[in-house]
Amino acid sequence: MAISAETNEQRLNGISKTNGRTPSSSQPSAVNSAFVLKEKGHFYYEDRPKPSLPSEDYVIVKVCCTGICGSDVHYWTHGEIGDFKVRQPLVLGHESTGIVQECGSAVKTLKPGDRVALEPGTPCRRCEFCRAGRYNLCTTMKFAATPPYDGTLATFYTLPEDFCYLLPEHVTLEEGALIEPLSVAVHCARLADLSFGLSVLVLGAGPIGLLCCAVARAYGASNVTVVDINAGRLAFAKDYAATAVYQMNSVSADENARRIMKMPGLTDGAKVVIDATGAQQCISTGIHVLKHGGIFIQAGLGAAEIAFPVAQLCSKEATYRGSFRYGPGDYQMAIELLQQRKLSVKELITDKFDFDQAEMAFRHVEQRRGIKTVIYGPNNTLGAYHGSTHAETQNFQIRSPE
Repeated sequence: MAISAETNEQRLNGISKTNGRTPSSSQPSAVNSAFVLKEKGHFYYEDRPKPSLPSEDYVIVKVCCTGICGSDVHYWTHGEIGDFKVRQPLVLGHESTGIVQECGSAVKTLKPGDRVALEPGTPCRRCEFCRAGRYNLCTTMKFAATPPYDGTLATFYTLPEDFCYLLPEHVTLEEGALIEPLSVAVHCARLADLSFGLSVLVLGAGPIGLLCCAVARAYGASNVTVVDINAGRLAFAKDYAATAVYQMNSVSADENARRIMKMPGLTDGAKVVIDATGAQQCISTGIHVLKHGGIFIQAGLGAAEIAFPVAQLCSKEATYRGSFRYGPGDYQMAIELLQQRKLSVKELITDKFDFDQAEMAFRHVEQRRGIKTVIYGPNNTLGAYHGSTHAETQNFQIRSPE
C-alpha cells in the first residue's frame, strides 16, 4: 500500500516542494515532468519537452516505477561519486520500468503498450570491451543518472529496443523496477562461478546483499550466510533467503571471522564471499573467512583506499574480483529467475511514494528506513499502474504519440 502524503509529512517533518511546482495529473502526456538535482542537496521539478526518437531502433517509454539506489542518494548528498561530478542539472534514477509509448521504424520486438524493464546504460558497441562482450566496461557508456547523462525520474525515457525487456506476465511494474539491482546480483554470481552445493558468505544485508543471497540460493548454494551490523536487517535476511545470519561485532576482523567459521557449513571457510558494503572491516573479515582457492567478489563501494589483508589472499591462492554493474545476458537471466519463480523481489519493496513526494523518498532512503523504496512516475501512474501485472495493464489506454 502506498504511503500517504500526510503520513510522510508527519514522519519526515514537512519537506518543501523546492521550486513550488507540484506535478499535476492533469498535465498533458506530451509534457516530460522531471525530478532534477540542481546541485548537491537541491532538487526541483521541471517540465521539459517530450523527447523524440534519437534513432529508428529506439523506443520512447513512459516511466511507471523507479527504485532509489544508493548512488542516487550519494549524488544528492555529496554531488559526486569518484570522478563523476554533478556540474549541471541532473535527473536521477536508473532502476525503472515503464510502458512503451512509441517505437522507431526499425523496432521489431516491441510495440506500444508493452510493459518493459529498462537497462539504463547504452554502450558504444564498437570499443574493444563491447566487442569482447564486456560492454559494462565501455569507457563511453551513457549510463542513466551518471553525470552528464539524465536518469529515469521523469515522464519519458528513450532507449534502444534491445535494452528494453518485456516483463513476465505475473511480475508487477513495481517488482520489475528491481530487475536492475537483481542484474547486479546475477553479475556477481557469474563472476563467482556460483553453482550447486557451494558455501557462500554475503557481507551486507542491504538490497544488493539480499539479492545476492537470493540469487545464490536460486543457483543451488547449500549454505548462504549473511553478515550485517543491523539486527533488523538480519532478521529480514533470514526470513527472505539466508540459511544463517551473523551480527558483526565491534571486535577485530580476525575475531569476527573466527566466530563466523564456527557456524555450520563454514568450518573450512566459504568458497565464495560477496562483499556488498565496501567497508574495510567487512572486507577484511570476508577474506579471513574465504576458503583456500575461493573467490571473493567486491560488489560494494566504500572508501577509495583501504587497508587490505593481501597476505591472506596470497597464502590462500584466492581470487579477488571487482564487479561493476552488469553485462550481456545478466538482465535476461534476472528476468528468467523471476519468470520461473526461482526467487521473489516483492518482499524487498517496503516503501512507495508518488512522484510529487520524490524528495521525501530520498530522505527516507538516506535515513536507512525500509529495504527498497519505489517512486511512481508522474501523471497518475500511482493510480493507474500500482501493482499492475500484464493482465491488469491491458485495461489502460496508451495515448497515441503526439
